[in-house]
Amino acid sequence: MRAFRTGFDEETYVRTYNVAFSDYDDIRTMTVEEMKRNEESPSFSADGIFFAEWNGETAGMVDAYVDKLREEKKGFIQSLAVLPEFRGKGIAKALVEKAIESHRRRGMKLVDAWAQEGRQGCIHIFESFGFQKIRCTSMMRMSLRNVPSDIGENREANLKEMRLENDDDIALLNRLDNEAFKEHFNYRPRSIEETKHNLLESPWYQNQKAFSAILNIEPVGYIITAIDFKLTEEKGVKYGCVWDIGVLKPFRRRGIGTRLLIQGLQVLKGQGMEQALLYVDDQNPTKAIELYEKIGFKVMRENLIYQLQLA
Repeated sequence: MRAFRTGFDEETYVRTYNVAFSDYDDIRTMTVEEMKRNEESPSFSADGIFFAEWNGETAGMVDAYVDKLREEKKGFIQSLAVLPEFRGKGIAKALVEKAIESHRRRGMKLVDAWAQEGRQGCIHIFESFGFQKIRCTSMMRMSLRNVPSDIGENREANLKEMRLENDDDIALLNRLDNEAFKEHFNYRPRSIEETKHNLLESPWYQNQKAFSAILNIEPVGYIITAIDFKLTEEKGVKYGCVWDIGVLKPFRRRGIGTRLLIQGLQVLKGQGMEQALLYVDDQNPTKAIELYEKIGFKVMRENLIYQLQLA
């Protein structure tokens, strides 16, 4: 095992990532330039990235991620990957063990990890260390051929397109996002710098469109859509993404989320996309999954969230 070296190991990380995750529907290849842009994010940390080597060759990697902006002593196991030719040698288990050790050394009390449903090898490894399944999230998809209307959307709210290059609109999106998601699983306040980086500098999405919902001159919700053109090219499907959507708690159950979602889907369709993707916490306190199903989204795949208590 060896630690990631910033400025030296980006190419090794990217090569390992691209090979190990090539069969995932919603993951596309990364470039070294994109990796370096990702390192500029305010929340990025390389302190927990480790490579496993086998006879001098890189065999796999793991990211024992600690969010330096989170007060809670919770770490995350991300990007667990073993190259195909090295699988079946116990490398993934050794990487998870290294990640747990790293989290414990840095004072974490909890560790979260995730695995796609059906990835039995990964699930077995987490469970062998005592991880317990605590939650499920879903990747959902719908055709944009016929975007519905007249299904209870609020027509009193005005929708305003936001200018993502405008600092005031960035600040408003940041405020709405933090307020709408403060009761959600794994929430922590997002800084304006993070919001700005995610919207303007993220390597994963381009051509973002954002709208706020205004009710009686008060902003009460928002939606952000985005397109990763490299993903659509690699997977051969014109996917657009509902990147983020939220409604402030006092204004829920009034058709505002429905209105925003229909607007976002129409925007993606107008940009030539054929299908829309989104991700949802199945236990979301707003019961958002019910809205998505009403609109026409269907679960494409579930991701399982596991948790281990270290203290």
